[in-house]
Amino acid sequence: MLPATVRLVNAVFYAHHGVLEEEHRIGGRYEVDVAMTLDVRGAAEADDLTQTVDYERVYALVREVVTGNSSFLIERLGWRIAQAVAEAYPTLEGVEVHVRKPNPPVGGPCDRAEVVVRWAP
Repeated sequence: MLPATVRLVNAVFYAHHGVLEEEHRIGGRYEVDVAMTLDVRGAAEADDLTQTVDYERVYALVREVVTGNSSFLIERLGWRIAQAVAEAYPTLEGVEVHVRKPNPPVGGPCDRAEVVVRWAP
């Protein structure tokens, strides 16, 4: 066994999520990190993409979830991303998803709101 984590870091999308009606109408920037824990021994020994996660495919899944539907909460968005990745790669040992919403509407200066969702079988 060769445990490893494959990550996508700071995938950026424009989408329409949030509790406020204005957020759904205007939209905003969302940043996503996905960390996938798995055994990479077979992939490393054979130099074979089919034995690991294809991060291009993972990016496409994330893009589909983030831009495909609206959610009120970034918690739901993170959960839906983790669920989609876990379903696409059932041999994963874990998935961790960070969803950031820069400049959230909180009534004052704030760099970002962020949620971290951890999925494990």
